[in-house]
Order: sequence, then C-alpha cells, then structure tokens
Amino acid sequence: MPGAEAVLGAAQAVVLVYFLVLNSCYAVQLVAATLETLQHTRTVRGADHRRLLGSGVAPRISILAPAHNEEATVSESVTSLLTLQYPNLEIVLVNDGSADGTLDVVTRAFGLTSIHPVYWRRIATKPVRGLYRSSTHPDLIVVDKENGGKADALNAALNVATGDLVCAIDADTLIESDALLRMVRPMLTDDTVLAAGGTIRVANGSLIRGGRVVTARAPRTFLAGVQAVEYLRAFLFGRLGWNRLGGNLIISGAFGLFRRDAVIAVGGYLHATVGEDMELVARIRRNAREQRLPDRVVFIPDPVAWTEVPESLAVLGRQRDRWHRGLADVLWRYRRQLLNPRYGALGMVVLPYFLLIELLAPVVEFLAIIGLVPALLFGAVDVRFAVLLFLVAYGYGLLLTVCTLLLDEVAYRRYHGLADRAVMVLWAVVESLGYRQLTVVWRLRGLWKYLRKRTDWGTMTRRGFAPSP
Repeated sequence: MPGAEAVLGAAQAVVLVYFLVLNSCYAVQLVAATLETLQHTRTVRGADHRRLLGSGVAPRISILAPAHNEEATVSESVTSLLTLQYPNLEIVLVNDGSADGTLDVVTRAFGLTSIHPVYWRRIATKPVRGLYRSSTHPDLIVVDKENGGKADALNAALNVATGDLVCAIDADTLIESDALLRMVRPMLTDDTVLAAGGTIRVANGSLIRGGRVVTARAPRTFLAGVQAVEYLRAFLFGRLGWNRLGGNLIISGAFGLFRRDAVIAVGGYLHATVGEDMELVARIRRNAREQRLPDRVVFIPDPVAWTEVPESLAVLGRQRDRWHRGLADVLWRYRRQLLNPRYGALGMVVLPYFLLIELLAPVVEFLAIIGLVPALLFGAVDVRFAVLLFLVAYGYGLLLTVCTLLLDEVAYRRYHGLADRAVMVLWAVVESLGYRQLTVVWRLRGLWKYLRKRTDWGTMTRRGFAPSP
C-alpha cells in the first residue's frame, strides 16, 4: 500500500537521522575533549603537584566517607585515605547506623576518643549519637549516627567538616595517592569553579595492595571489560568534552571535589532521589545562575579513582536502571531551565542534550530494533537501509570508542602492556554485540520504574577488593 510505504519510509528516515545526530553529538564531544586534553597537557606539563605538600596555603580538604555495615573493610579503607598525599587533609567517617561492628573496628584500629559534639548543624539529619576523634590520627573524625541513608550520612559529614573543600567518596573507591593534589588545581587557579570531578576507572583485574592499584590491568572478564570501555568513553570524551560545551552536569558520587559553602548553600544532598550526585550539581548550578554568579563545574582527567564494577548481570542491571531513573528525575526536577536563556548554556545546550540524547536514546533504539526485525522478515524494509542503520549505530560508535582509547593511550597511558591494550580494543569491538542491547533494556526498565515512582536502590552486592599477591 502506498500510504503504508510512505509511513514506513518516513519512520526509517527519522530513525536514521536520529542515529546520525546522536553519533555526531558524540563526535563533537570527542573533538572538544581532544582540544581540552591538549590544553590540559600544556597546563600541567612540568608542574610539580607535590610542591603543594610543603605549602602552608593549601586549602583544607575534608573527605566525606559514609560507612554502613563495613566492618570487614573499613579499617583498610580509612588507612588508605589517611595516606593520601595532601598537606591539609581531614577525614570525616560517618557510621550510618551500622548493625555490625564497624564502629568497634574503627575504635580499636585508630584509638577513638569521645569529643563533645559541638558544631553548627546547618543541615537537618538523623540524630547523631556520638562524635569521636582518633588519638593516633587527629585529622580523623568519626560521626556515629542513626541510619538515614547515604545522603543523610553525607549531610552529617558536611555539618562536621571544617574544610573549605569537600570530597565525597564511595566506600569501594580507591583513590590514587596524588589524586587530590591534581584535583585541587582548578580550585586554586579559578575562584569561579564550584566543583571538579576526576576520572573513575575500572579496578577489576588490576593488582591491588594496601588500598592502592599498584598495576593497572584491563579486565579479562566480559562484563567488567565492556564497562571499562564505557567508563573511559563516558569520562574521557563525555565529561571532558563538556568543559567546552556548557559545563558538566554530573560529578561522580564516587569521586568529586566541591566548595563546601556552595553545597551547604543549597541544603546539602537530597534524600528523595536515586541520582543524588547529578541532582546536587544541577541544584548548585541553578542556584549560582539565579544569583548571577559563576556556575563552573569542570572535569579534570588525570586525578584517578578506581572502583569495582559489577560482574553479575542482575547487579549491573539494577545499577543501570537506577542511573537512568536518576537522570529522568533530575531532568524533571529542573525542567523549567530547559531552553531557558536565563540559564545560559546549561538551559540551552546541556539539558536539551541530556533529554534528547541520553534519556531518550534507549527508547529510540528499542523502537528501531523491534520495528526493524519483523520488517526484514516480511520484506517490508529495504535491506540497504538495515545495513546502513547497522553501520551508523555500530560502526560509527566503534570508531568513536577506538578514538577514545587512542586519546587515553596518547595522553594518560594507564595501561602499559601490549596485551592490556589489545584486550581493551577487543572489548570495544564486542561491546555493541549483545551488551549494548542489554543496556537498552535496563534503561527502559529504569524509565518504567521512574514513571511508577519507584525510588529503591536494589541490592548492590559486590565481591570486594582482595589484596593481590
């Protein structure tokens, strides 16, 4: 039927144009990321970050570390934080109502003594049961409080912290020893920077000793490997590219540095969201714009933190649907900024991109897949179109991923062996063959849960870091 053929042809054109636009946006980000890398390399070339170690003017950084039922790993985690290379560092560990021996382990390991809980409670939290200081490490403060969740624990740490800058981390994050020295650089050189994020890399398969990644290795298992490629692509051309295209909307909750007064000014971390890291950045930027203040949020590629990624389909699926629910929640909360020139590039570029490209991409991909397969079976679609769509969706995406790996190799070189480089290329090649389709399903599930007002996190079971021999 002529009418049906016209509709089918129009649908094919819409899908093809969408994928062209999507991958072209990625290409623009990659070009911007390459320019940022060149500029960053020139800026830090020859710079000795360790000169800050002897500086009396280094701003105080408070690391905010929530802990809930982590008696098995908390001692090693705190020791790792205390040995970071930074001259003016405070660790605020929050025991968020643990039902195990987390507090007892920390007390024995670091000689905690009770101190009078006098501090300015600028953000409401669950009741604090006790405040402690280490007798062996005076810059270690431990807050014992009733359970209130991660956001509540971070807010309690914000109340107690004394640093001008705060760094929120996840319990399973391993920070490179000089990462804070690198991360603080934009805060020292530019007063308009409100927050800075570093790179998160996949630690699965790497050699780990004493809470540090001593030898980086590409993951050898499929799920960890394709996530390693994803993380590189997301950070090294996604977030790095946004430095030039309107500023970042996401600072990873696993490793980000904020001006404490900016976080407190907007009321700290929000409880009623599953994407608290992205939501906080969006709120800080909105607040700054509405007060006609600078709202710079930047990404710095060379400060690195390592994380263990899920190697179970069930756990990974729960993580990805939660991430997509968080994205949908933030875009809905800040919908009034969308295409609003009052908010500058944030409203005119950043939010439209995250809506049309990041949020809706799985919907378009799903419709394309379910429409293309039966159409091919019944001869209702041109085979040349199907091949072209595959080349656009897979070939173009693969090209951008390989370019990201090349950018990482030239500028940062975390993997030193030829075998590791070859393995990363292998994961880049196979990523779109099954795995990408799974992420579409998980993200669609996240959208469906968001529409049903689901705010649960699900169980994020992980194996934990085992010391390497």
